[in-house]
Amino acid sequence: MTSLKASFDPRSNSIGFLRWLMAFMVIFSHAGPLAGFYGGHDLGTQISTEQSLGGVAVAGFFFLSGFLITKSKMGRSSTARFFWRRIMRIFPGWFLILIVTAYVLAPIAYAREKGTMDGFWDAAVNSPLTYFSNNMWLPLQQHTIADMGTSIPFYTLHGGFEWNGSAWTLAFEFSAYILVGVLGVAGALAHRLIGGIVASLIIFFAMMQWLGFGNLGAFGVVFADFRQLLLLAPFAFGILFALFGDKIPIDNRLAIVCIFVAVWTYGKGGWLPLGQYAFCYALIWFSIRAQFLKSWDKHGDFSYGIYIVAWPLMQFAAYFKLQDAGWFVYHLVIVAGCHAYAYLSWHLIERPALQLKDWTPRWLERVMQRTERLRIKVIGTIDPSYEERLARRTGAVTAVSA
Repeated sequence: MTSLKASFDPRSNSIGFLRWLMAFMVIFSHAGPLAGFYGGHDLGTQISTEQSLGGVAVAGFFFLSGFLITKSKMGRSSTARFFWRRIMRIFPGWFLILIVTAYVLAPIAYAREKGTMDGFWDAAVNSPLTYFSNNMWLPLQQHTIADMGTSIPFYTLHGGFEWNGSAWTLAFEFSAYILVGVLGVAGALAHRLIGGIVASLIIFFAMMQWLGFGNLGAFGVVFADFRQLLLLAPFAFGILFALFGDKIPIDNRLAIVCIFVAVWTYGKGGWLPLGQYAFCYALIWFSIRAQFLKSWDKHGDFSYGIYIVAWPLMQFAAYFKLQDAGWFVYHLVIVAGCHAYAYLSWHLIERPALQLKDWTPRWLERVMQRTERLRIKVIGTIDPSYEERLARRTGAVTAVSA
């Protein structure tokens, strides 16, 4: 039996496959309210009163993100570099889907629904011209365009409309990045006991929320929205796995027990306070053991593109009554469409953006150097990457590069 730290190879694991699989768990789940399958409800809610299949996938996303993002911040990059890389991963793809939605999908869907383009471009409320600017910073401020969508299943079943109803998680994802950045600046990742206490407190508060102990909303804005702890808890669990990987065993027997606990609590109750954490352990165990899937994303990391395009594409398809073709044809078309979009998004936008992850303007480099020097004076730790870059620029030989 080996530890997570000894077993996990960041260049050889099946996390790419898991993220791809969970992206499609979200699609299958949302086919309920968006296409009218499964009684018009998210898949999974027929057997669980706590979480849909899509919610299970989102918990898995946040756990793996917490693990990988924390390990990234614990590495050699500065805080400024850390945030720059997170921005380059999230925003270019997000900007693209906002543009595609407002200027490609929505106009075609509007013409299909109304039989005319009158009232679309000059809509006084929820204009397509404001859709990008209202949503570009991740929190969704504009949910629809030109008040369309009254003829499709989501409106007739649930009385509302969302052009990208699954994208609400992105703002919470970035807030979790901020948490990791703050922990890094405060030295709570270098001194892992402090980081562990913070992460454990988040999980503890989440358990209080699900078990009904007290009114956490009374303690401030952080707890006012239940979704904050809903998503931060699995992310915090990922932080613990990154910090204490040398203490966490990767054991087949433990994985079997966790899978059983996850399945049992999902169907019988206790998923949110207990089962989701067993599920998270099973994910990291699978990512290590399933080496035959390690090359799954060799042609690109499509999971993000799939996730952010699935809902808009499913809404778009509803205008053309694709759901009437039946469950199989519907999912076949949606899966193919999501793959096609994600492939183009990755190769044309996301990957080129990520190639800029190490680019820094000269003025920002100077600011980053001064910030790092100040951090060294305050908490007494050093980022080796700054010493190496300084040595390359000045020709000096430092203790780090020697």
